[in-house]
Amino acid sequence: MRGNLYIVSAPSGSGKTTLLQHLLRSFNDLKFSVSHTTRPPRQGEREGVDYYFTDRIAFLSMVDRGEFLEWAQFNDHLYGTTRAFVEEQIQAGKDVILDIDVQGARQVKAKLKDATSIFVLPPSFEELKRRLRVRMLESDDVIRRRLEIAKSEILFYHDYDYIVINDILETSIRLLESIMRSGTATPRRQQSRIEEIIASFGGLA
Repeated sequence: MRGNLYIVSAPSGSGKTTLLQHLLRSFNDLKFSVSHTTRPPRQGEREGVDYYFTDRIAFLSMVDRGEFLEWAQFNDHLYGTTRAFVEEQIQAGKDVILDIDVQGARQVKAKLKDATSIFVLPPSFEELKRRLRVRMLESDDVIRRRLEIAKSEILFYHDYDYIVINDILETSIRLLESIMRSGTATPRRQQSRIEEIIASFGGLA
Protein backbone atom coordinates (compact mmCIF):
# COMPACT_ATOMS: atom_id res chain seq x y z
CA MET A 1 0.00 0.00 0.00
CA ARG A 2 1.60 3.23 -1.18
CA GLY A 3 1.51 6.30 0.99
CA ASN A 4 0.26 9.70 -0.11
CA LEU A 5 2.43 12.64 -1.04
CA TYR A 6 1.33 16.11 0.08
CA ILE A 7 2.82 19.33 -1.26
CA VAL A 8 2.40 22.51 0.79
CA SER A 9 3.38 25.90 -0.64
CA ALA A 10 2.90 29.43 0.65
CA PRO A 11 4.45 32.89 0.52
CA SER A 12 7.07 33.32 3.24
CA GLY A 13 5.37 34.60 6.40
CA SER A 14 2.00 32.95 5.75
CA GLY A 15 2.33 30.73 8.82
CA LYS A 16 3.03 27.55 6.89
CA THR A 17 5.76 26.32 9.27
CA THR A 18 3.45 26.61 12.29
CA LEU A 19 0.71 24.71 10.45
CA LEU A 20 3.09 21.93 9.43
CA GLN A 21 4.37 21.55 12.98
CA HIS A 22 0.80 20.96 14.16
CA LEU A 23 0.20 18.40 11.40
CA LEU A 24 3.33 16.45 12.28
CA ARG A 25 2.24 16.28 15.91
CA SER A 26 -1.28 15.15 14.93
CA PHE A 27 -0.27 12.38 12.49
CA ASN A 28 2.39 10.01 13.81
CA ASP A 29 2.91 8.29 10.46
CA LEU A 30 3.33 11.55 8.53
CA LYS A 31 6.93 12.06 7.41
CA PHE A 32 8.42 15.46 6.72
CA SER A 33 10.88 15.61 3.87
CA VAL A 34 13.85 17.70 5.02
CA SER A 35 15.18 19.78 2.13
CA HIS A 36 18.77 20.52 1.21
CA THR A 37 19.79 24.17 1.00
CA THR A 38 22.87 26.26 0.33
CA ARG A 39 21.78 29.09 2.65
CA PRO A 40 23.42 29.37 6.08
CA PRO A 41 21.44 28.19 9.12
CA ARG A 42 19.35 30.70 11.02
CA GLN A 43 19.50 30.89 14.79
CA GLY A 44 17.99 27.74 16.30
CA GLU A 45 17.90 25.73 13.07
CA ARG A 46 19.31 22.21 13.26
CA GLU A 47 21.08 20.10 10.66
CA GLY A 48 18.88 17.25 9.46
CA VAL A 49 15.82 18.65 11.25
CA ASP A 50 15.13 21.99 9.58
CA TYR A 51 17.40 21.52 6.55
CA TYR A 52 20.46 19.70 5.33
CA PHE A 53 22.89 22.59 4.95
CA THR A 54 25.37 22.13 2.14
CA ASP A 55 27.62 24.20 -0.09
CA ARG A 56 26.77 25.17 -3.65
CA ILE A 57 29.30 22.83 -5.30
CA ALA A 58 27.97 19.78 -3.42
CA PHE A 59 24.38 20.77 -4.18
CA LEU A 60 25.03 21.13 -7.92
CA SER A 61 26.81 17.75 -7.92
CA MET A 62 23.61 16.22 -6.53
CA VAL A 63 21.67 17.94 -9.31
CA ASP A 64 24.01 16.43 -11.91
CA ARG A 65 23.50 12.96 -10.42
CA GLY A 66 19.70 13.35 -10.62
CA GLU A 67 19.24 13.03 -6.85
CA PHE A 68 16.58 15.72 -6.52
CA LEU A 69 12.86 15.27 -7.09
CA GLU A 70 12.73 19.04 -7.39
CA TRP A 71 15.07 21.97 -6.85
CA ALA A 72 14.96 25.73 -7.27
CA GLN A 73 16.83 28.94 -6.54
CA PHE A 74 15.36 31.46 -4.10
CA ASN A 75 17.05 34.66 -2.86
CA ASP A 76 20.37 33.50 -4.37
CA HIS A 77 20.26 30.20 -2.48
CA LEU A 78 19.45 26.70 -3.76
CA TYR A 79 16.80 24.42 -2.24
CA GLY A 80 15.99 20.83 -3.18
CA THR A 81 14.04 17.71 -2.20
CA THR A 82 15.86 14.40 -2.55
CA ARG A 83 14.05 11.73 -4.53
CA ALA A 84 15.27 8.71 -2.53
CA PHE A 85 13.69 9.66 0.80
CA VAL A 86 10.29 10.48 -0.70
CA GLU A 87 10.06 7.31 -2.79
CA GLU A 88 11.29 5.09 0.05
CA GLN A 89 8.65 6.40 2.48
CA ILE A 90 5.78 6.24 -0.01
CA GLN A 91 6.68 2.69 -1.02
CA ALA A 92 6.64 1.77 2.69
CA GLY A 93 3.07 3.08 2.99
CA LYS A 94 4.00 6.29 4.82
CA ASP A 95 2.53 9.68 3.98
CA VAL A 96 5.10 12.35 3.13
CA ILE A 97 4.70 16.11 3.25
CA LEU A 98 6.84 18.52 1.23
CA ASP A 99 7.33 22.17 2.14
CA ILE A 100 8.29 23.64 -1.23
CA ASP A 101 7.70 26.73 -3.37
CA VAL A 102 5.57 26.98 -6.50
CA GLN A 103 8.49 26.13 -8.80
CA GLY A 104 9.21 22.94 -6.88
CA ALA A 105 5.52 22.05 -6.67
CA ARG A 106 5.23 22.17 -10.46
CA GLN A 107 8.25 19.90 -10.85
CA VAL A 108 6.88 17.34 -8.39
CA LYS A 109 3.36 17.35 -9.85
CA ALA A 110 4.82 16.75 -13.32
CA LYS A 111 6.59 13.63 -12.02
CA LEU A 112 4.08 12.39 -9.42
CA LYS A 113 0.65 13.32 -10.71
CA ASP A 114 -1.25 11.77 -7.81
CA ALA A 115 0.40 14.10 -5.27
CA THR A 116 -2.05 16.31 -3.35
CA SER A 117 -1.12 20.00 -3.42
CA ILE A 118 -2.16 22.61 -0.85
CA PHE A 119 -1.56 26.37 -1.06
CA VAL A 120 -1.60 28.46 2.12
CA LEU A 121 -2.67 32.09 1.65
CA PRO A 122 -2.29 34.89 4.19
CA PRO A 123 -5.51 36.80 4.91
CA SER A 124 -4.11 39.95 3.25
CA PHE A 125 -0.95 41.55 1.92
CA GLU A 126 -0.77 43.89 4.92
CA GLU A 127 -1.01 40.96 7.33
CA LEU A 128 1.76 39.13 5.46
CA LYS A 129 3.97 42.22 5.75
CA ARG A 130 3.22 42.45 9.47
CA ARG A 131 4.08 38.80 10.10
CA LEU A 132 7.40 39.08 8.26
CA ARG A 133 8.38 42.14 10.28
CA VAL A 134 7.32 40.61 13.61
CA ARG A 135 9.63 37.62 13.01
CA MET A 136 12.63 40.00 13.04
CA LEU A 137 14.71 37.38 11.25
CA GLU A 138 15.69 39.37 8.17
CA SER A 139 16.68 42.81 6.98
CA ASP A 140 14.18 45.24 5.45
CA ASP A 141 15.69 44.59 2.00
CA VAL A 142 15.13 40.84 2.30
CA ILE A 143 11.58 41.38 3.54
CA ARG A 144 10.87 43.65 0.57
CA ARG A 145 12.15 40.95 -1.80
CA ARG A 146 10.00 38.33 -0.07
CA LEU A 147 6.92 40.52 -0.47
CA GLU A 148 7.63 41.02 -4.18
CA ILE A 149 8.08 37.27 -4.63
CA ALA A 150 4.81 36.69 -2.74
CA LYS A 151 2.96 38.89 -5.24
CA SER A 152 3.99 36.55 -8.05
CA GLU A 153 3.62 33.30 -6.09
CA ILE A 154 -0.04 33.83 -5.16
CA LEU A 155 -0.98 33.94 -8.85
CA PHE A 156 -0.31 30.19 -9.01
CA TYR A 157 -2.98 29.32 -6.43
CA HIS A 158 -5.19 27.81 -9.17
CA ASP A 159 -2.58 25.08 -9.80
CA TYR A 160 -3.27 23.59 -6.35
CA ASP A 161 -5.88 21.07 -5.24
CA TYR A 162 -6.74 22.90 -2.00
CA ILE A 163 -6.47 26.46 -0.68
CA VAL A 164 -6.12 27.20 3.04
CA ILE A 165 -6.53 30.86 4.04
CA ASN A 166 -4.51 31.10 7.25
CA ASP A 167 -6.46 33.74 9.14
CA ILE A 168 -7.52 31.90 12.29
CA LEU A 169 -4.87 29.34 13.21
CA GLU A 170 -7.18 26.72 14.78
CA THR A 171 -9.53 26.81 11.78
CA SER A 172 -6.62 26.37 9.37
CA ILE A 173 -5.27 23.44 11.39
CA ARG A 174 -8.63 21.66 11.35
CA LEU A 175 -8.97 22.20 7.61
CA LEU A 176 -5.52 20.78 6.92
CA GLU A 177 -6.21 17.80 9.16
CA SER A 178 -9.43 17.07 7.25
CA ILE A 179 -7.53 17.15 3.96
CA MET A 180 -4.99 14.67 5.33
CA ARG A 181 -7.66 12.34 6.70
CA SER A 182 -9.58 12.34 3.42
CA GLY A 183 -6.44 11.01 1.72
CA THR A 184 -6.81 7.71 3.55
CA ALA A 185 -10.17 7.13 1.80
CA THR A 186 -8.88 7.21 -1.78
CA PRO A 187 -9.28 3.95 -3.78
CA ARG A 188 -5.53 3.80 -4.44
CA ARG A 189 -4.73 3.99 -0.74
CA GLN A 190 -7.20 1.18 0.09
CA GLN A 191 -6.66 -0.97 -3.00
CA SER A 192 -5.63 -4.20 -1.28
CA ARG A 193 -8.54 -4.04 1.16
CA ILE A 194 -10.98 -3.19 -1.65
CA GLU A 195 -9.80 -6.21 -3.64
CA GLU A 196 -10.38 -8.46 -0.61
CA ILE A 197 -13.94 -7.15 -0.24
CA ILE A 198 -14.70 -7.54 -3.96
CA ALA A 199 -13.32 -11.10 -3.87
CA SER A 200 -15.58 -11.91 -0.92
CA PHE A 201 -18.62 -11.28 -3.15
CA GLY A 202 -17.36 -14.04 -5.47
CA GLY A 203 -17.30 -14.05 -9.24
CA LEU A 204 -17.76 -10.31 -9.79
CA ALA A 205 -15.99 -8.77 -12.75
